[in-house]
Amino acid sequence: MVFWPSVIVATPAHSGVGHTLSYRSEFLLTPGTLVRVPLGTREVLGVVWDCPNAAPEDLNEAKAKNVIGALEGLPPLNARWLRLIRFASQYYQRGLGEVALAALPPQLRELDAAQLARRMKKRAKLATAMPDGDTPASDAADTGHELSEEQAQALAALETAQAPVLLFGATGSGKTEVYLRATRRALDATAPGNVTTQVLVMVPEINLTPQLEARFRERFEPVYGAGAVVCLHSGMTPAQRLASWLAAHTGGARIVLGTRMAIFASMPGLRLIVVDEEHDPSYKSQEGARYSARDLAVYRAKLESDALAGQGQRCLIILGSATPSLESWHAADQGRYLRLAMPARIGGGALPRLRLVDMNHQPKGAVIAPPLLAAMAERIERGEQCLVLLNRRGYAPVLACHECGWKSGCPHCSAYRVFHKLDRTLRCHHCGFTERVPRACPDCGNLDIAPVGRGTEQLEEQIAQLLAGVKRPDGEPPRVARMDADTTRLKGSLETQLAALHSGEVDVLVGTQMIAKGHDFRRITLVAGLNADSALFASDYRAPERLFALLMQAAGRAGRDAAFMGTQGGASEMWIQTWYPQHPLFATLRTHDFPAFATEQLEERESAAMPPYGSQALLRADARTQAAAQAFLNIAADQAAGLPHRDEITLYPAVPLSIQRVANVERAQMLVECASRSELQRFLAAWQPVLHACRSAPEAKGLVRWAVDVDPLTI
Repeated sequence: MVFWPSVIVATPAHSGVGHTLSYRSEFLLTPGTLVRVPLGTREVLGVVWDCPNAAPEDLNEAKAKNVIGALEGLPPLNARWLRLIRFASQYYQRGLGEVALAALPPQLRELDAAQLARRMKKRAKLATAMPDGDTPASDAADTGHELSEEQAQALAALETAQAPVLLFGATGSGKTEVYLRATRRALDATAPGNVTTQVLVMVPEINLTPQLEARFRERFEPVYGAGAVVCLHSGMTPAQRLASWLAAHTGGARIVLGTRMAIFASMPGLRLIVVDEEHDPSYKSQEGARYSARDLAVYRAKLESDALAGQGQRCLIILGSATPSLESWHAADQGRYLRLAMPARIGGGALPRLRLVDMNHQPKGAVIAPPLLAAMAERIERGEQCLVLLNRRGYAPVLACHECGWKSGCPHCSAYRVFHKLDRTLRCHHCGFTERVPRACPDCGNLDIAPVGRGTEQLEEQIAQLLAGVKRPDGEPPRVARMDADTTRLKGSLETQLAALHSGEVDVLVGTQMIAKGHDFRRITLVAGLNADSALFASDYRAPERLFALLMQAAGRAGRDAAFMGTQGGASEMWIQTWYPQHPLFATLRTHDFPAFATEQLEERESAAMPPYGSQALLRADARTQAAAQAFLNIAADQAAGLPHRDEITLYPAVPLSIQRVANVERAQMLVECASRSELQRFLAAWQPVLHACRSAPEAKGLVRWAVDVDPLTI
């Protein structure tokens, strides 16, 4: 008997290839089976979507190709995973294969049957060596730390929660302990059909993973075995990603820790999803399928709960943050989410006091205001640590010649190359183009070219100079360190830097936003925020929300250890240098009053019909010329007439992106707005064939690609 499986392969939406391709097979293939199929002259990995015994009516059977073979020994991806992929594909207007194949480890596409069999055999050995979960746990694994009253109340509420839970906890309130207790409860639950229960814990950035991983391993490996906790993020090698994915897919891994890519991990026994720092923009992909992992986590929990409803079980989802996204806060106001508040810090510690430094009254050109410098010196002399936040890496944003006006622009992008003093390079942070710093101005030959602006590399150097006369309690000069994407690039460098900070070797830590969230720094008592004003008057309506979250999260790194603060006899502080101390954002930040800030912002959003009171999408176009990119967008807008719900849709004029050229590709976008999410979705679905047809328009010659970005975070 011959079967005609529909297979999804990695084809982007703009390619024009259908969602599934039909093949011939002599065997019945279960939906979700991973197979190798021919595609043109290549052999590619695919996922069986369905497997009818009759060929599609429009298929030429004589030209149909055969399935090369299935990946034997690997269980099929389950129906809930396939439904998640279908929803992500439909909602974010992407190809099925583009979403599904990007979710699978790259090395899986390269393994032959023998190699896969060896890895599966290795996984089976690990599984037999693991405890079954009934092994008595140590006291630390069983109970962890003593719970506060707020933590106990939150855990009690989680037991009966039927809706997604928004855990609104102040920085240092012990949200991680709640995650750990909820994880243990989920893993101890009995699942139907001998399925091993599993938990997915998501963090926004790779640099937060090692610290959280250490806590989960310490708590759960004594109970469930050495392979029970695995990680999934883009910083892993292909072999590591494959091993973690196989462990999750086969049930060997009980806990998966990962970044946004982990939302697509195959976990047949999923019973709990934790999204830590749920407000973070990193959960929204800015390339490829452009999905929101946080929103997909909420949908995935519903899928799993619906499948378990008949057995009286559910998949709980916890969204945790001290500064929730306005979308999640609004959902809680509407009753769609259950909001649990944990406003107090563990041990009774106080949140840091806010000190605003009016730069209008400080010496001209001051890097750090004298009052802030004096406060830092005082902390260092007492053996305390300081954190300085500047969200701009490199030595200086641009190198310039003041004689002729030359600036270090990138020849491939409409952006400046950043000056990195350590290796004497000019580096484009968009396309990666790097050159040595010229000895003289390339245009006029002037030898006096100088950096303009300030990055973390320069700030580290200047702080060390400004604090040169200060002494630590041991009589040694202060030690200043920097933590950003440049200093943590090498494997193990992040862990080394964190260890130096925790041990007290570092007195002042300078860094970008990567140091402002998630880390549990015990001896930091002063946090300083520099250059915060750049986001106060930005054109992006989300800028105030992002700035408030960043500053409040940064402030939360100070004074986390109440016992240490008690021995020091002082209060922790957050200093912000600003030219606009009267700005209303600082008034709510001073009292750490996120509810008041959220209420004010939501009122503004409602009056302007902005999300979450309206829905948005962006149609983006990349082309060889800006004219071709905008022509494609304008033709697409003209051709949208007559589509469903067109009268309810607002199409704005095509405009270049703020950085309109990257790697010699011109970029443009068109904003699409609608009051109704469902109407916007139906319009976008009907618009897809129109967009494919517009590619061939003569005016759009030179178009490289186009993509729809649903629920964009930046416009």
